[in-house]
Amino acid sequence: MISSLLIVFREMLEMVLVVGVLMAATRGLPGSRQWIGLGVFLGLMGALVFGLFMEQMEASFDGEGEFIFNAVVLLLASMLIAWTVLWMSKHGREMSQRMMQIGGSVKEGDLPYTALIVVTLSAVMREGSEAVFFLFGAAQGVQEDGWSMLVGGLIGAGSALAIGSIIYLGLVRIPMKQLFSVAGWLLMLLAAGMASQATWNLVVIEWLPPLVDPLWNSSSLLSSSSILGELLHVLVGYDDQPSALQVIVFVVSLIIMATLYYRVQSHAVKA
Repeated sequence: MISSLLIVFREMLEMVLVVGVLMAATRGLPGSRQWIGLGVFLGLMGALVFGLFMEQMEASFDGEGEFIFNAVVLLLASMLIAWTVLWMSKHGREMSQRMMQIGGSVKEGDLPYTALIVVTLSAVMREGSEAVFFLFGAAQGVQEDGWSMLVGGLIGAGSALAIGSIIYLGLVRIPMKQLFSVAGWLLMLLAAGMASQATWNLVVIEWLPPLVDPLWNSSSLLSSSSILGELLHVLVGYDDQPSALQVIVFVVSLIIMATLYYRVQSHAVKA
């Protein structure tokens, strides 16, 4: 039961954090909730399909199908999150002013609605598919152990939702002027972490060289399998034994996004 709780908790946590941060960053904007909600729904449907066919997907590409799938989805989500962050840096002040006005609206085409739906869909489908696969397999068991695993998985899912809700409620309490900066950095860390995780998937199947593997081993200080380690893995792509290439991708991605973020923001302020 404990193992199933931790496995599903880990898979669900990234999903609910991404959705929570996006909802907090776009709260008050007409249409954003509908697009995020649509992304969650489509992601759940995709997760159900991929979960049911996970075994076949794992067997594809000579057993490397799951790693390739994860890498593609992570890279896509990372790029779209970066796009969303850059949009926020350009329109943050305008968004803040409109949110303070009753009945304010956003010009059509301003908000990257496509990014919202695809990022949400990607996060829910990627993590949800593994959770669905695990829970579906547990539900097939008629013995007591099978039900125990199923209950543990459901508790793990509920715990992840609770943590995501707490983080969301914490974000919405931040004053509007600081919200976009905080949300922007959270999203940049998420995007850089996703790019790093995508790199890990491609290093595992030897599509990319690790350079140095591992670059360090911090498992004795903070294990990736601990609750805090899982949380940091979701937020910043933490790995207690990363390859050098993972670290390089994370740092370079974050530097590029931060540089573009502040350049776009400074141009928006001058305008």
